[in-house]
Amino acid sequence: MSRTIVIDPVTRLEGHGKITLKLDDAGIVQDAMFHVTQLRGFEKFCEGRPFYEMPNITARICGICPVSHLVASSKACDAILAVQIPPVAANLRKVLNLAQLVQSHALSFFYLSSPDLLLGMDAPPEERSILHLAHSHPSIAADGVALRQFGQRIIEIMAGKRIHPGWTIPGGVNEPLSAEKRDRILGMIPLAVAAIQRTLGWFRKEIEKFSAEIEVFANFPTLFMGLIDDRGLAEYYNGALRVIDSEGNIIAGELDPAHYASFLGEEVEPFTYMKFPYYKPLGYPGGAYRVGPLARLNLAGRCDTPLADAEWREFRATSARPLLSSFHYHQARLIEMLHATEKIEALLADKGILDKHVRAIASVNNSEGVGVAEAPRGTLIHHYKVDENGLIRWVNLVIATGHNNAAMNRGILQAARHYVQGEHIAEGMLNRVEAVVRTFDPCLSCSTHAMGQMPLTVELRAPDGSLVREVRRG
Repeated sequence: MSRTIVIDPVTRLEGHGKITLKLDDAGIVQDAMFHVTQLRGFEKFCEGRPFYEMPNITARICGICPVSHLVASSKACDAILAVQIPPVAANLRKVLNLAQLVQSHALSFFYLSSPDLLLGMDAPPEERSILHLAHSHPSIAADGVALRQFGQRIIEIMAGKRIHPGWTIPGGVNEPLSAEKRDRILGMIPLAVAAIQRTLGWFRKEIEKFSAEIEVFANFPTLFMGLIDDRGLAEYYNGALRVIDSEGNIIAGELDPAHYASFLGEEVEPFTYMKFPYYKPLGYPGGAYRVGPLARLNLAGRCDTPLADAEWREFRATSARPLLSSFHYHQARLIEMLHATEKIEALLADKGILDKHVRAIASVNNSEGVGVAEAPRGTLIHHYKVDENGLIRWVNLVIATGHNNAAMNRGILQAARHYVQGEHIAEGMLNRVEAVVRTFDPCLSCSTHAMGQMPLTVELRAPDGSLVREVRRG
């Protein structure tokens, strides 16, 4: 008989989601759906707010990657002001964004995915956690905790607090960096570099055990998209958008991020609150693409720092074409952590980093602004429209995780068809389906805002708990 298997919740993710697998009478998976069950309403409840509040408001979308929203939002507000911010302010924003990339990648790799990598996909569920790793692999767990702390500590030193800092503002940042703070951060870098290199060393050996998973963890042709600089190298703060195909051919070379709506569309499906972005010239679903660490390394001619360049060359040596399996996101994150740490050191070593002129002052000069930056999970777009008083009239947020939605859904179908079959469904089979999603490191609380058809109930209750009003949809 046909069966439906529901994995609810999907574990070791940021946010809430579930997976539905539909099997036919022969026990073969016919369909798979990744449901994102949260609803985030930031686009609507930001309307009417002064534009200069947007960085602080939208940073509250997420506690894992608030700096990405802070930076992208500030850049959208810069466009509304029509200002060129001071160079030092741009560099300080870059350092902050790179520090967040390190801490977020450390969370994904060590806390969420390394239990599968070190203990195996079939290990008992109660053992697949960072807490168990602290006993079974104490040195690796310690490096993971230290690397996340390294990124968070930089954010705290520069911006005043680790989560939801308000330091990045329209026109720049709100205070210069002191020599004492710079030196504290520089003093932390050697230990961080050593920890990342140790992790890369053992991961290169561990990956040999996962050849079967590499073959079916979202391993198929898609487009890849990300920011590049004027040398064609991966860029996290500025630059143009590049799109390549699965053979490495450049489909679109220097797309202006401010005009994203002319080449990116968003589709809606009834089973999830997450939208499905696609590359318009190829339509939906043919224009599906991936973003994030794997996409950025596939796009780049190389990294631009010595240690990361060496790792990048070894990473890409296995194939002359882009690496297609999303299992490679894990190694790509480690390389990006190394790249980001080297870039932080280079930016802080520049004598201009202590310049006191960190903000441009202006009023509303444009009625519209787009801000784009590379978040840990990929390209993040903030788009605002304001009235003559600078009050927000309209908001669109294209979230990094959302770009990968089509690939995630196709990926769980590919893995489920390979692993989930027969009468006896072992837990390890289902964990592999979940693990496909974990390779993308989705941030589901960030990415949900589709006008879908999923059932929704909103209840208004009095202080005593009694129901005042209820609205249902679906």
